[in-house]
Amino acid sequence: MTAITIGRADFADPALAAFLQAHLDDLAPTAPACSQHALDLDGLRRPGVRLWTASAADGSLVGTAALAPVEPGHEELKSMRTDPARRGGGVASALLRHALDDAREGGAARVSLETGSQPFFAPARALYAKHGFVECPPFGGYRPDPNSTFMTVELQ
Repeated sequence: MTAITIGRADFADPALAAFLQAHLDDLAPTAPACSQHALDLDGLRRPGVRLWTASAADGSLVGTAALAPVEPGHEELKSMRTDPARRGGGVASALLRHALDDAREGGAARVSLETGSQPFFAPARALYAKHGFVECPPFGGYRPDPNSTFMTVELQ
């Protein structure tokens, strides 16, 4: 794995805004708008949401991950993205471990997520399963949706 540094996001960084917009642009053709649940920059600034970035040794932004509260003891994983040129290099796993450790340290008992059910999202679903996530019913304000896969992991 390439050496990366994970830290809290700097919302004033224009590279972050561009990275997150690229995430939304990647997701746009995958499902109808009513089935897309990615947070935009303003959504990630909401109280209680924690966003981290992964930076390469040269300072370039290579990944993001966020946690948002669902209810006491339950967090939602949001905005997982790795720079397409860095996929398969361990960035997502490092960010996911970081987010799960943060949730655990904050007293969460469970972390859940929503991702797409289309083939485009198969690598993401495989990553989450590798880290102990299992499919679950919709949680929080989500409703059943054929375009969504819901997953959860109980924290130890």
